[in-house]
Amino acid sequence: QVTNELLEIAKRLNAPLLATNDSHYVLEEDRGAQDAMLCINSGSRLDDPDRFKFDGSGYYLKSAEEMRALFKDLPEACDNTLEVAERCNVMFDDGEDGAFMPQFACPEGWDETSLFLKQVEEGLEKRYKGNVPMDVLKQADYECGVICQMQFCGYFLVVSDYINWAKNNGVMVGPGRGSAAGSMVAYAMGITELDPLQHGLIFERFLNPERVSLPDIDTDFDPEGRMRVLEYVADKYGHDKVAQCVIYGTIKTKQALKDSARIMGYEFSVGEHVTKALPPSKNGKDASLKEIFDPTSKRYAEAREFREMYESEPDAHRIIDEAKGIEGLIRQTGVHACATIMGSEPITDTSPLLERTDGTVTTTFEYHTCETLGLVKMDFLGLSNLTVIRDTLRNIERNGKPAIDYREIPLDDKETYQLLSRGDTLGVFQLDSDGMRSLLKSLKPDNFNDISALIALYRPGPMDVDSHNNYAKRKNGLQKITPIHPEVAEALAPVLDETYGLIVYQEQVQSSARILAGYSLGRADVLRRAMGKKKPEVLAKEQVPFFAGMKEHGYSEEAAQAVWDIFVPFAGYAFNKSHSAAYGLISYWTAYLKTHYPVEFMAALLQNERTNKDKTALYLGEARRMGIQVLPPDVNESVLEYSAVGDVVRFGLGAIRNVGDQPVADIIAERSGPRGKFVNFMDFIRRVPLSALNRRLVESLIKAGAFDSIDPNRRALYQIHEAAIDSVVGLKRKQAEGQFDLFSDVDGGDAEDMGDAGVTVPDVEEWDKKTK
Repeated sequence: QVTNELLEIAKRLNAPLLATNDSHYVLEEDRGAQDAMLCINSGSRLDDPDRFKFDGSGYYLKSAEEMRALFKDLPEACDNTLEVAERCNVMFDDGEDGAFMPQFACPEGWDETSLFLKQVEEGLEKRYKGNVPMDVLKQADYECGVICQMQFCGYFLVVSDYINWAKNNGVMVGPGRGSAAGSMVAYAMGITELDPLQHGLIFERFLNPERVSLPDIDTDFDPEGRMRVLEYVADKYGHDKVAQCVIYGTIKTKQALKDSARIMGYEFSVGEHVTKALPPSKNGKDASLKEIFDPTSKRYAEAREFREMYESEPDAHRIIDEAKGIEGLIRQTGVHACATIMGSEPITDTSPLLERTDGTVTTTFEYHTCETLGLVKMDFLGLSNLTVIRDTLRNIERNGKPAIDYREIPLDDKETYQLLSRGDTLGVFQLDSDGMRSLLKSLKPDNFNDISALIALYRPGPMDVDSHNNYAKRKNGLQKITPIHPEVAEALAPVLDETYGLIVYQEQVQSSARILAGYSLGRADVLRRAMGKKKPEVLAKEQVPFFAGMKEHGYSEEAAQAVWDIFVPFAGYAFNKSHSAAYGLISYWTAYLKTHYPVEFMAALLQNERTNKDKTALYLGEARRMGIQVLPPDVNESVLEYSAVGDVVRFGLGAIRNVGDQPVADIIAERSGPRGKFVNFMDFIRRVPLSALNRRLVESLIKAGAFDSIDPNRRALYQIHEAAIDSVVGLKRKQAEGQFDLFSDVDGGDAEDMGDAGVTVPDVEEWDKKTK
């Protein structure tokens, strides 16, 4: 009927007709997979007659021939559709890296290059207090030349701008992340907090003049502050030029099998049976069904039992066949944890955008596609440990102690290394796992290099060959340090001595190639990347010039082979020293704060983990072990957060379940007013505003012991709390409506006295300790 009316309208208006294809999947054989997805999304089963489904068939992308057959009576409609298609001219050209680099608004009389050089110069003067060493000046001059030549001055100005805005506006910023910590320019501009020369970091690991690519500066912020920084960036550089990146969540193998079993009406146990037959995951990744049934796949041999089940069990066969169609399909979209796209032009010129239900705007292309098209990705990461540091610093001041600058914490504090050597590192960033604490005890670190090395070594790869334990043994003289080859021992001593002859860092591979084969650090980075990929054809290509370089420098082929045989496997899992040093700094800061400000640190730690019951119990136990008393919550003493009060920690009211921020603020405001602290439970009930008289809230306060100091019988309060609330809530509502003042005389009586009429705290036996 609709089609006939459209034909009449087209005829009457002399308007051309278009033939359209209502397509929901690409191939005709995808119909079953689309039907399965409808069931998954609606929570229904395939055999449910009332479920949502499409009527009829043919919702695939039809060929031109099929479309003309469908519209054989209206060939001009197909012709018109083709004409529209031919008018469309959308080209997705791969843009140059950073083709749409965000533009920094320079003051009048300055361009990006001159302003960049000025900021670097001023930053060095500030960092080194007017006495910049010659080697620092030389390194900064070299880096500035590379950055200017690559035309990345604006990039550094933008990153420096939002990082320094964050620091100046109460946002905790990490000292660095990834290879950017190897840049003296980044250090000068306040982007990072590590002196790269002091820590032996390499600029070419970050920005290689011999392999031009966009710089990649990732930055950690405290999670709350991160959102403020994103808002600042969007406000300054344009909401149309800044967007977070989408991430697509696809249906993985196990979920595909479970979903298929459910929509086909099988019991949960059947789906579990099929799923458990999958081969064990490798590095956290399951074998896909495609890999399992593809004889050329590397995972094929692992799945023999799964394929036998497929052939021998009819139910499993049907479930797996259904799962094959939905595995890998997009189930939902999300916001990438850190990737944000910035550009000099509106992003809609390059990528479609999506406004999510919460108002967040994201690209619809994933970040790597956006980068391919010339947009620039910035990574804004949230790191909760920075919140712990921030809150510890606040607690120090609130507890009446002199404020400290965490960036000025000395890296040679003896007491901090004693804490690390004891393994007392619960709550210390990156060092609080059981295995790491055990390793700390055996290593007994006494310098910052040890912390950096531990972070690099305590990972799959180095641990698989026992490098972490070998490092500890060699440091303490329990294992002999053997050179790679006698010919290279002296030459590599400056590179390998700090790690006791072990290759721990990627930068050590670069430095070794420079020393032994005469490579530039940029060329050495190309070699490191080739070794890390472990592709035979790539390695064979790189081996020839490396051997030739070592020969030119007087080394034998035997020595070259020995070095190559060590470097190739180690380069695959050697760590980025810039990253481990930067994260080691956060580890050291948290260890220092725990050592010298234990009460303030534990209060911050407990506050940060208040929603995690297991972590809260763990850290409460740690506080007791440290001799720190943690006082229970108290309506007269507690604030919203866990707080440091003298040499004790006070439980925060906001850490109690069902107690929100606003009711706590109202409770604190009332007890801080002219009437003072609450005298007893009924005094509290009469005085606090309605926001704090939610039954669940008051019940939670009772059970948490927040009234123990003024009315210690929790069982008695629990029995009357609903009646007590009911006795005053009506009066409070009338007061809120302006009918009378709750605390003035009403019919000659005091509203306070009227509020608790008939409600008294009963004399009952208290709950036993277990119930409490």
